[in-house]
Amino acid sequence: MTKTKIFVVGNGMASLRLLEELVALAPHKFDICVAGEEAEPAYNRVLLSPLLAGEIGAVDVAMKPRDWYAANGITLLTGVKVLSLDGTAKSATLSDGRNISFDICVLATGSSPIRLPIPGNDLSGVEVFRSLADIDRLSPLAMRDEPAVVIGGGLLGIEAAYGLMRAGARVTLIHIMDRLMERQLDASAAVLLKDALQAKGIGVCLSAETETISGGGKVQSVTLRDGRMIKTARVVMAAGVRPNIALAQNTDIACRRGFIVDDQMQTSVPGIYAIGECAEHRGSVYGLVEPAYEHAAVAARALCGMDGQYEGTVLATNLKVSGVPVFSAGDFEGAGDEHIVWHDSAQGSYRKFVVRTGQLMGVVLIGDTTDALWYRDLIRSGTSIAHHRATLAFGRGYAEAA
Repeated sequence: MTKTKIFVVGNGMASLRLLEELVALAPHKFDICVAGEEAEPAYNRVLLSPLLAGEIGAVDVAMKPRDWYAANGITLLTGVKVLSLDGTAKSATLSDGRNISFDICVLATGSSPIRLPIPGNDLSGVEVFRSLADIDRLSPLAMRDEPAVVIGGGLLGIEAAYGLMRAGARVTLIHIMDRLMERQLDASAAVLLKDALQAKGIGVCLSAETETISGGGKVQSVTLRDGRMIKTARVVMAAGVRPNIALAQNTDIACRRGFIVDDQMQTSVPGIYAIGECAEHRGSVYGLVEPAYEHAAVAARALCGMDGQYEGTVLATNLKVSGVPVFSAGDFEGAGDEHIVWHDSAQGSYRKFVVRTGQLMGVVLIGDTTDALWYRDLIRSGTSIAHHRATLAFGRGYAEAA
């Protein structure tokens, strides 16, 4: 009996989770081929900062060895780019000249880092921070006790700054907004994070817009819009990513920011799906791992003819940012809602809870994130917190006992 041919474009974390789900649900049922542009099989991008910092090795970033793919009947192609897609003929053209035919295609093309259109952005020493190849370029330089500038005070920029600092560089972090990680933290939590970064030796410039990058062929300085000049030997741009949707050209795949998908992760072209950072669901494009894994699980069930639908993700960030535990979820600003705030300045600990009509709507934690997942589940379930209202800030054990 002929197996259904599935072609997966991209071999990142979302792609690998899809393969794992398919292997678990229907082992050896499909003829699967996956193609990735990078030379390595899927690896954990979340760990790039500690890898750059020298806190872990390359083996710690790897996820599945090549023989795992082969053992599960999956053809793995690395270092190859998919140049074009034909949804009608159900075929793809690869950069090595091959043509791949398929019955079903899953787009897991991810995102690319944004290289800001700043004069001097093409100088030697201007880098981005997104892949193992980027780490290879940065690591030998970062050890030389040279100055470095990171542009972007979001999660990726802070992780890049921390990795460079730990690797030996003297780092200045530049952010155009008035606070760090404005998408994940409120103003008070962002101040605590800034203080923690500065205590580690990272300079932080807020409300600062980069005007030019200067140097005689190689980076020598960065000039800000307010006239300040910062001498530097390298610049790392970490100011966001853009979904890779170029394959939609000359196809009927509908796109806005990403490939538009339905609740089964199928695009507007039957038989073509999209998951991860390149997928746009109900107007939202997610840049985090958890939604990508949820996409993969739903798509795998759909490919296996099983029920399941994706209804969106209540975003939650739970990690250590430059060694500082940080968690946020839901509507953590909560304009017009009740706010419960607990702050221990001596311990560098901060907790904020947003309550609306007896339900927890958002939370921000800095320092102690022990009960982060309990708070996240309260938000997602919409459970009444009436019995926990007075003790919510003290954690799950205390609140439930009370």
